[in-house]
This record gives sequence, C-alpha cells and structure tokens, in this order.
Amino acid sequence: MNEPLLRSLTPDVLQILVRRGAGFAAAEDAVQDALVEAVRVWPDDPPRDPKGWLITAAWRKFLDAARADAARHRREDLADREPPPGPAPAADDTLWLYFLCAHPSLTPSSAVALTLRAVGGLTTRQIALAYLVPEATMAQRISRAKRTVSSVRFDRPGDVATVLRVLYLVFNEGYSGDVDLSAEAIRLTRRLAAAIDHPEVAGLLALMLLHHARRAARTAPDGALVPLVEQDRGRWDTALIAEGIDILQAALALDRLGEYQAQAAIAALHADAPTAADTDWVQIVEWYDELVRLTDSPVARLNRAVAVGEADGPRAGLAALAALDHTLPRHTAVAAYLHERDGDPATAARLYAEAAEKAPNLAERAHLTRQAARLNTGMNH
Repeated sequence: MNEPLLRSLTPDVLQILVRRGAGFAAAEDAVQDALVEAVRVWPDDPPRDPKGWLITAAWRKFLDAARADAARHRREDLADREPPPGPAPAADDTLWLYFLCAHPSLTPSSAVALTLRAVGGLTTRQIALAYLVPEATMAQRISRAKRTVSSVRFDRPGDVATVLRVLYLVFNEGYSGDVDLSAEAIRLTRRLAAAIDHPEVAGLLALMLLHHARRAARTAPDGALVPLVEQDRGRWDTALIAEGIDILQAALALDRLGEYQAQAAIAALHADAPTAADTDWVQIVEWYDELVRLTDSPVARLNRAVAVGEADGPRAGLAALAALDHTLPRHTAVAAYLHERDGDPATAARLYAEAAEKAPNLAERAHLTRQAARLNTGMNH
C-alpha cells in the first residue's frame, strides 16, 4: 500500500469534488471514505490511474451520502453531472485548501487538525495519536472545523502568514504516535512552495530543513536532550543543510525579508559552523536584531540575550535578559546558563533547579535537573 501516494493525492481529489458542487465538509468525508476503500482494494487490484480511481470513488461516496441526506431532492441533480471516465485532471488546487484550512475563524489547534486531514491526508486516528488525545475528541474538533469553513467564501486571496503559522505549529510538534509530524510539515510546506512563489514560504521551508537536519544529534541513546553545543555534528544531515541554505539564499535575494527567513538565517549560521566554537555569534545577534524588528517577539528577545552572551560575554547577556519579563518560558533556564558562563555556579545551580520545575516536558526537566546536579556536585568537591 503506497500511503505517501494516497496522502499526496488527497488535496487534489478534495478540491475536484468541491469544484463539482460538493460542500467542503461532505466532500472531505467522501474523500476519507474513498481512502479507506483504496487501502482495502489497491493491494490486490492496483489502479492504473490512482488519482482518477480516487476521484471516481470519492464522487460516488459523496453521491451516496447526498441521496441519503435530508436535502437529497436538492442534490440529486448532481448525479446527472458525473463526468465520463478518463484521465484525472492535473490541476493543483492545494493552495486554496491551505488557505481554507488555516482560516482565521479557526483556533490554531483546529486549523492544524483540519490541515493534517484535508491537505495531509492523515486519518482522524493518526492525528489523535500524534496529539495524544482520544480519537473521539479529535473527531469532534475536525467536525467543528469543517462546519466553520463550509460557509467560507474565498473571493480574495488567503493570508499566507496564517498558513505558515499553522505549518510551523505542525513542525514543532515533532514526533509522536505513528506519524512524524516534522516530516509531514516539511512535505506540506514543499507542496505549498511549489504552488506559490513567496519568499516567506521558502524561508519557512529552509528553516524546517535546517532544524530537521540536526534531529539525529538532538537526543542521546537514552533519550536525554543533547544541547546544540554538545551535539555530534557528524550526525547532522549535510544534504538537508545544503538544500536549506540554497533555498534560503534564493529567498533572501528577493529582498523581501520576513520572520521565517530571519530565523532560517540564524539556523544556517549554526549549521554552517564546523564546531560550536566557530559559530559566528556576532552575525547571529544581527539577525536576532532583524527578527525582533520584524516581530517584536519576546521569545526572539530571549534568544537574542543568549546570542549576546556568546558574542559579547555573559555579563552583556545578563544585561539584555534583565530587560525581559521574568515569567517568559525558558527565562530562568537562560539566566542559569548565563550565570554559569559568568563563573557563578551557585546561582546557576539554583536557577537550573527552578527552571526544571517549570519545564514543559519530561525531557527538558531531566536535562535541567542534570545541569543543577552537575554544578552542585562540582561545588561539593
């Protein structure tokens, strides 16, 4: 069973049904039913035209449901419009679906779920497992999202920034269940980049590739987090790094800088350094200045404080940190790191322990606890 092929065909089939007159929610249900049928039938009887097969199967599923619906009298005329069999059209309407699934009327979590199902072709069960929620809960979330967007009319271009935020949310979920969401986000962003010529789409794709290239080195065999400075750079994926840098350079050449291009430039400087000691922290600070100018993001300011601490010394980093809200996530961990760099292990150990209590996940908590224990052990010898 070629699951990647099924996923790649899903958005085209869905949009073709919508163009024929099916409502979005009904069309999406029909496509999912057709995918289930394909999983059952294709292993023994693979079609010569997979896309055409899916379109025909989904359209019949839709007609069956329409006839059984309370409004079947209004919809029965759709049966007369079934096109003759033949090769499936090659039009790619993925862009329309991205904008629809990332509509501003949806909550971020609903937009992510709908994007994964309608554009990504994942089943409700797969999405629920990835987000560690019951399948029934995810089904309700997707149903509400479909009802919300069913009445949306697209008489003007969608918001690319909203689509990119949704894809970035997917990417940052990483891996859980039986779906690698980071890889899925890269696949969807590649497809978006093929459908629209936009420097920020390219910037996000470059950023994803550059981060994903370091994935194998981010955790030790026992699952412990490995900080960037300690990672084995021989385990980084150099092909992904080269591709990410090429995509980024082409985007930057358009001179329409955006936040994802700036983040990708920072990631590229890390990826380009042969060793941690070779990192060009001065340039990284300059890129963080651009990122802060573009977004005024507290998280960008926090990361900039770390970069300042590396470029100009820990005292300068602590001064930059002092100007930020102490309740920011990771603020305490950054303070601990900078105090350790400044030669104050007692304060650093205390702050590492405090940061561990606030950590958002077990892996980060374990890492920060180990840092505190390491410093306390060193002071006691």
